[in-house]
Amino acid sequence: MDHDQPAASDAPPAPASTASPSAITTDLVKLALRRVKDPELNLNIVDLGLVYDIRVDGTDVDIDMSLTSPGCPSGPEIMKDAEDQVRAMDGVGEVMMHLVWTPMWTPDRIEPRVRAYLGF
Repeated sequence: MDHDQPAASDAPPAPASTASPSAITTDLVKLALRRVKDPELNLNIVDLGLVYDIRVDGTDVDIDMSLTSPGCPSGPEIMKDAEDQVRAMDGVGEVMMHLVWTPMWTPDRIEPRVRAYLGF
């Protein structure tokens, strides 16, 4: 054993973690929302173009999103899943989900690579 090196038990204890959670960004929110899928199409709501806008103010997040149609039977489930995914992010405070219908969703809002995969 090298006596010049202090033993592990001689080292001072590590300070308690006081690091603040990582900053919330629109990109991180978008990443969380990619985990939410439209159950009928089995595609995430970001690639489908259902997420219209994400606004971050400190720890608070506002999201404008739509559905594929006003009568979408999965609408409440999709909205709740989206809100739950964002609320589960470390450091997020208030989450406000806004269901918007202007502009109406069309397949043109789907990410181009996904649209090509779907044959649009």
